[in-house]
Amino acid sequence: MHMTDGPLQGRVAFVTGAARGQGRTHAVRLAKDGADIVALDICAPVSATVPYPSATRDELAETVELVEAQGRKIIARIADVRDLAATKQLVDEAMAVFGRLDILIANAGVLSWGRLWELSEEEWETVINVNLSGTWRTVRAVVPAMIAAGNGGSIVIVSSATGLKATPGNGHYSASKHGLVGLTNALAIETGEYGIRVNSIHPYSVATPMVQGEAMTELFGRWPHYLHSFAPMPYRPLSATGESVSTDAILPDEVSDVVAWLAGPGSATLSGSQIVIDRGVMKY
Repeated sequence: MHMTDGPLQGRVAFVTGAARGQGRTHAVRLAKDGADIVALDICAPVSATVPYPSATRDELAETVELVEAQGRKIIARIADVRDLAATKQLVDEAMAVFGRLDILIANAGVLSWGRLWELSEEEWETVINVNLSGTWRTVRAVVPAMIAAGNGGSIVIVSSATGLKATPGNGHYSASKHGLVGLTNALAIETGEYGIRVNSIHPYSVATPMVQGEAMTELFGRWPHYLHSFAPMPYRPLSATGESVSTDAILPDEVSDVVAWLAGPGSATLSGSQIVIDRGVMKY
C-alpha cells in the first residue's frame, strides 16, 4: 500500500456502478488522487432486456482491492440505484464511517437496442429507470448528506454523447441521457449556494462491456443507413514513435482523467457544464 497527498486528499467519493468499467476506473483514479471511496453496484442481472452480462460480486471485490492498493479506505456494497432506501442506507453508513461526502460520480447505467416504436415496455422502463430515475434517486440520497457535511463538493453525472446528439437504434438510451443534462443543469443551480458544483460528462464509445460489436453489427445489417450516425473519431492519439494510434474506442482510464479533474480543484469555476469526451466526433 501507499498513501498519496493528491488533490483529493481528505475527500470522500461516492461512485455508482463501481464493480467494473468506467465506475471502477473512476473509483481507482479518485483513490489515487487521495479520496476514500464509497462504492455501489447491483452485481446482478438488471433485466432480461439488457443484452450483456452484469457485473459480479467478484468484480466488486476486485475494485475494493484496487482501491485499497492505493492506500485508501473503501466501503463497497451491493445495491440497486433504483432502490432509494438501499442507496440511502449506504449513504448513512458512509457518513457514520467518514463523517462527510464530497464527491458523487453518478455512473450506473444500462443500454439495450431497438427502434423506439418496437421497444417493449420493459426495455423502455429498464433503461429510463436505471439511467435517469436511478441517477435522481442517487442524487436524492447523497446530496442532503453533502449539504449537511458543509464542505461543498463536486457532482459528476455520467451521461453520454447520445445525451447531446441522438443516435438511431437506442432512442430510449438517448432519451435517458438527454434527461441527465436537464437534471445536471437544474441541480447545478439548486446546489450552488452550498458550494456544490454539478457537471455532466458525455463519453463516446468507451471500451466497456456495454459497447457490443455484435449488437452494432446487427443494427447496421438491418438498417445500414444508420451507419452515418456513428461517426469515426477524427482525433487519433500519437504513439511514442509519432504514429497515429488506430482505435475505435476510448479507454475508461481516459474518461477517469476527466472525472478526476472535475472532482478536483482544477475545475473550480465549472458548474452546469457538459463536457464531451469524444475525440471530436460531435463536430461531424
